[in-house]
Amino acid sequence: MSTDYGYDLWWLVIINSAVFIIFAFSFVRPRTKLDWRALGGFSAFIVALFTEMYGFPLTIYLLSGWLGDRIPGGDLLSHNTGHLWQDLAGWQGDPHLSPLHLLSNLLIAAGFILLYLSWQVLFAAQRDHRLAVTGPYAWIRHPQYVGFLIIMAGFLLQWPTLLTLLMFPVLVIVYLRLARREERAMDAEFGVAYAAYRRQVPGFVPRIGHRSPDAGQTLQKGP
Repeated sequence: MSTDYGYDLWWLVIINSAVFIIFAFSFVRPRTKLDWRALGGFSAFIVALFTEMYGFPLTIYLLSGWLGDRIPGGDLLSHNTGHLWQDLAGWQGDPHLSPLHLLSNLLIAAGFILLYLSWQVLFAAQRDHRLAVTGPYAWIRHPQYVGFLIIMAGFLLQWPTLLTLLMFPVLVIVYLRLARREERAMDAEFGVAYAAYRRQVPGFVPRIGHRSPDAGQTLQKGP
C-alpha cells in the first residue's frame, strides 16, 4: 500500500501508541493487579486504533463496497476517509476542524485531566492508608475508569473502526467488573467507612447538584 495515502506508516503506529500509553501510565501509576488490567485494556484499544489510523485501514477495506455507495466520487483510500463520521454526515472541509473532531479533542483532554486529578488524590490516600474521598472521588467512586472511557469515547468520535467499536462495550463491562472487585477490596479494608461512602457517592455517573458530605473529611480504616 502506498504511503501517499497516509497508511503503512508503522513507525507512527509505534510512536503514537507508545506516547498515549506512557502518558496514561504516568497519570495512573499502576500498583495493583486491577490497575494493570485497567491500563492493559486501554492500551489494547490504543494499539488497535493507531494500527488502523496509520498502519492498515481494515475498516475502510471491509466497508469499501458500502462506503462507495455513500461517498460517491470519494477516494476511499484517502487518509481523511478514516474520519468516517464526517463523511457519513456529509460535512465538507478539513476533518480535523469538524465539530466532532474538536469535541473528540476536548473529551480526550478531559479524560487525561480526570486521570491526573484522580491519581493525585488516590496516591495521597494510599500513602496515608485512608479512603480517597476528595477531588473527583467526591463525585464518583471510580474516576480513573471513567477517565479511560472518556478518552476512548473521544477517539471513537475522531476515528471509528470496527475493532474499537466492538472493543468499547467490552471494556465498559471489564471496567465495571474491575470496579466491583475494587469495591470488595475496599469493603474488606475500610469496613463501615467505605460502606457509608458507597451509599453517598455514585460509581460512574455523578449526580448533578450533589456532593459527598464527607468530601472534606479523612475517613480512616473501619473495623
